[in-house]
Amino acid sequence: MKIIKNILMLMGVVFLAGTLIFAVQATGSGAENDTKIVTDSLQKNVAKEYRISSIDIPQDLNFAGEKVPQADPEIMERVDREFLVNTYWQSNALLLMKRANKYFPIIEPILAKNGIPDDFKYLAVAESGLTNVVSPAGATGFWQIMRATGREYGLEVNSNVDERYHLEKSTEVACEYLNRWKDKYGSWALTAAAYNAGPGAINKYMGIQQVDNYWDLLLGSETGRYVFRIMAIKEILANPEKYGFHIEKEDMYVDVPTFTVEIDKPVADFADFAQEYEINYKILKRHNPWLREPHLNNNSGKKYTVAIPNKGYYRTSK
Repeated sequence: MKIIKNILMLMGVVFLAGTLIFAVQATGSGAENDTKIVTDSLQKNVAKEYRISSIDIPQDLNFAGEKVPQADPEIMERVDREFLVNTYWQSNALLLMKRANKYFPIIEPILAKNGIPDDFKYLAVAESGLTNVVSPAGATGFWQIMRATGREYGLEVNSNVDERYHLEKSTEVACEYLNRWKDKYGSWALTAAAYNAGPGAINKYMGIQQVDNYWDLLLGSETGRYVFRIMAIKEILANPEKYGFHIEKEDMYVDVPTFTVEIDKPVADFADFAQEYEINYKILKRHNPWLREPHLNNNSGKKYTVAIPNKGYYRTSK
């Protein structure tokens, strides 16, 4: 009996060893196959024509008609940085192109009417990415207007109505602000810098450093990059194919046409109000982001103009 037990034990050990050897071989073979599959997939999915390279900087860079001193190597390093960052952040650049197609036709005529160079539409891109963002400091909307500045220039800013979110009205305020500081500085580049950092900071730096132009000022990182970033965005959005972007017209975002409704009394519930025009609350707020609450107080009887999208553009639930 003892001999039989020993024989059975030996047979079990041999069987277990064989099983382990087979498993290791099978795993090794599978790993090789998996590696081959991954390698083949990479080879197939990487576009052969895609290359990462330096950017050829245009030789006639300018901001709002003011020439950039391109013979200065320090200036060109800053230019190069913004071209590289904004060209190779492809997803962001594509989003900006799509949004620009929707919002530039609204911004451009307002800039032109107020004598502001067309380049300043790219300032709005640099400020907000053409979205209604709020900065940590409280700057709001496409033009990143502070609460006090908005009120100073005639916008209504409170918890119920905040016209910094009103694209046309906030663009008018941005134009007024820009013209004011262009009259002081005589330079659009300095005016843009003052828009970003505030005129107080620009005046301080100019006094300390004893220079009178943007290109020679040593500024903080954000404002020091600001005009260069605007120029890079301008060049890339104006010439997308030159920088490797291929986008079809049907891929662009478009503005839905609207008509206007005037309101001169309180609105108790904007969900009910929206249904009167066969839209929902979400769509109403999409076209009127300056209405900040589900109701309108309007105890003073002020006249407001609300944009209502034309029928047939949005899905409506019944």
